[in-house]
Amino acid sequence: METQKNMVCSSADTKMSLVNKKFRMKGITNGLISGITYAVYSTLVVVASGYDPLTSAAGILAAPFVCSGLNDFFAGIFLLFYNAKEGRLKEIIRMVKTKPGKMLVVGFLLGGPIANGAYLVGLALAGAYAIPISATCSLFGALFSWIFLKQKPTLRIVMGMIICVFGAITINMVAPEGAPNFTLGIICALVAAVCWGLEGVFSSFGGAMIDTDVAVNLRELVSGLVVIIFILPVIGGVDLLFNTLSAVTPVIWLIFSGLSAGISFLTWYKANAMVGTAVGMSLNVTYAFWGVIFSVLFLGDTLTPTMIVGSILIVMGAILVTMNPLDLFRKGEA
Repeated sequence: METQKNMVCSSADTKMSLVNKKFRMKGITNGLISGITYAVYSTLVVVASGYDPLTSAAGILAAPFVCSGLNDFFAGIFLLFYNAKEGRLKEIIRMVKTKPGKMLVVGFLLGGPIANGAYLVGLALAGAYAIPISATCSLFGALFSWIFLKQKPTLRIVMGMIICVFGAITINMVAPEGAPNFTLGIICALVAAVCWGLEGVFSSFGGAMIDTDVAVNLRELVSGLVVIIFILPVIGGVDLLFNTLSAVTPVIWLIFSGLSAGISFLTWYKANAMVGTAVGMSLNVTYAFWGVIFSVLFLGDTLTPTMIVGSILIVMGAILVTMNPLDLFRKGEA
């Protein structure tokens, strides 16, 4: 009888172990998809920017912010359909009325219109070099958590920060030819990283009680509408917006980029829930690697030794900041 009980328990433990392993692998898969689709989004936005009237737009702000606004708005629409199918539309209205929801909205404004706009300006001015620079957001997230949330960094986190800094310095050692505004582009990518880091702090305050799918939906809608309604009129981009909509071709690319961005955020938040935020963020930040690869393959960017070394250092540093790399190989929860 005792032997039979032990066999039953052993069988149950084995089945539970298999379920946990499958659940963890699904979470890791979601994290990898989030990184790849964010790199796809970055690539498609650059493709859209190559069509008139965006490619011939005056100034350095109008075209990137038109792309940012339309991309995020299309992502928000895509996510609205997704949440409607899941029966969550009422949650969006309810969320905005809560204190955690209002904290999230502040984070959305930092990470959405400000960070996304700065990121796309960085892409326009510095090309693929801006992608790994923006991935230092995990560094700033850890730094701001230390300052505002009193989460003292461990030696591992400090080492990851130092590696990220060295990676950023390496990328900036040699500016590409024909890029007179390269340094400004890198600065814009850093602004995006800082704002994404701050968004993480506000998300920590407000995200515990909010459905992540609903939060992502609101984030994209808020970002897109704020850019279109408030920012574009200030920077003189309204005419460019309507001309872009009339041109159709760049809008098609931006619809696909919005779809990619929506999938990226959904799978990233799912990964965070399934394998922990640290592992999820580490998998998501691989967009720095994929973004450089896609830029070289599809956009004709030149792959330089400093870009290769710097990108690898930043990805390694970002992973070290957000998690213990050994966690990827452990069987338990992250």
